[in-house]
Amino acid sequence: MKTSAVCHALQAALEPLADPARAEGMSAYMKGKFSYIGVPTPQRRAATLPVVRELKSAASHELLALADALWAMEEREYQYTAIDILARYSRSLSSKEVGHLLTVAQHKSWWDSVDGLAGTVGDILRRQLAADRKVQTVMDKALEHPDFWVRRIAMIHQLGWREDTDVDRLFRYAKRLAHEKEFFIRKAIGWALRDYAWHDAERIAAFLAEAKDQLSPLSYREAGKNLARLQSLAG
Repeated sequence: MKTSAVCHALQAALEPLADPARAEGMSAYMKGKFSYIGVPTPQRRAATLPVVRELKSAASHELLALADALWAMEEREYQYTAIDILARYSRSLSSKEVGHLLTVAQHKSWWDSVDGLAGTVGDILRRQLAADRKVQTVMDKALEHPDFWVRRIAMIHQLGWREDTDVDRLFRYAKRLAHEKEFFIRKAIGWALRDYAWHDAERIAAFLAEAKDQLSPLSYREAGKNLARLQSLAG
C-alpha cells in the first residue's frame, strides 16, 4: 500500500462532491477551527468506501502511516476518513499502537476527532482483555497526560463495554479527574458514568451518592440522566 496513492484516491473521491456553502456551515458548527470540503458523513463514507475496502490487508504500520498522512491534509473530512479507516480495521491494531493513536489525538484536537479515536482505542483494548487483564494500564498513564484531550480518551475509553467494564477503574478515573475545570473533562466524566448506568444503574446511583461532593455539578448532572428511569425499569 502506497500512502500517497491512497490519499490521492480519497481526494479524487471527495473533491467532486465539494459544496462550499455546506462547508462554510460545517466550519461554523466547529467554531471555525477547521476547513471542510462540505461533504456530509453518509456521502463521505459512501464515496470513500471503495478505496477503504482496498485496505483490508494493510499492516498496522501502514494504517498508522495513512492516518498520519490524512491528518496532515487540510480539510476535516480527511481526518474523519482516517478515523473511519482505523475503526474499520481496528483488529489489525494492538495495544502497542495505542501510543501512536494518542499522539495523533493531540493534533487538530477537538471533540469530533478525539472521541472518534477514543472509540478505536477502546475497541483495541477491549479485544485484548481476555488475553491480558492488565492491558488497560496504558490508560492509567494516559490519565496523567498533560494534554486534557488524552485524559478525556482515558475517561471514555470504556464506553459501550457493559459487562467488560472495569468499574473500579471507571470510578477511580472519575474521582481522579473530578477536580478539573475543563468542560470536556467534566462532560466526559458524566458521559462515562451515564453510559455504564445502562448496564448497572444501581451501582452508578450508589457511586453518585458517595461522590456527589467531589464531582462537578455538570458531571453529576450528566451522569444522572436517565438514572431514575433505568432504576424503575430494573425494579
